[in-house]
Amino acid sequence: MAKELAEETSKKTPLIIAMKGHPGTGKSTLARALASALKFPLIDKDDIRDSTFLLQPSAARHQLNHLSYEAIWRVAATQLHLGLSVIIDSPLSRRTHLDRLIGLAASAGARIVIVECRPSDEAKWRERLEGREKSWHKPASWGELQELIKGYDGCSEYDVGDVPRMVVDTTVPDIGVEELVSSVMQFIATAC
Repeated sequence: MAKELAEETSKKTPLIIAMKGHPGTGKSTLARALASALKFPLIDKDDIRDSTFLLQPSAARHQLNHLSYEAIWRVAATQLHLGLSVIIDSPLSRRTHLDRLIGLAASAGARIVIVECRPSDEAKWRERLEGREKSWHKPASWGELQELIKGYDGCSEYDVGDVPRMVVDTTVPDIGVEELVSSVMQFIATAC
């Protein structure tokens, strides 16, 4: 199915698969698996953000975050204008980020879908968050994550309008990444 979807997508207009979700929800794992299955370029905000470490003392945290988003939008625009579909791995925590992607899709004649990772098992989510490799810009504890979410002041929960969206629970027992990838690909095939 992955090969057929990739071939079908390459014959049509480019596709943006926009990952959405808080840290530790499994979106990067799913994004990597989708990119591998579909052979789409993966543009990961954390890759860009990690590269800004040396700038940290001279720039405010929000400026570096903004810079990271600007970089992924530009990389995505280049790929889309080349006719390539992309997977964008970012929290997509603000409506302005989605608006930017919608504008990008329109300028490149691309389609867009959202895959939102929203775990129902808070204990598994917490275990995943606190057990992952530590990074200078990611929350390392459940308390830090709760402070981050509180700082969003509810803006991470927004109406996506007409953009097709699939919500994925990455903590369902006995469902592996392969099954999640398959369900996302079926969603994309019917949504596009």
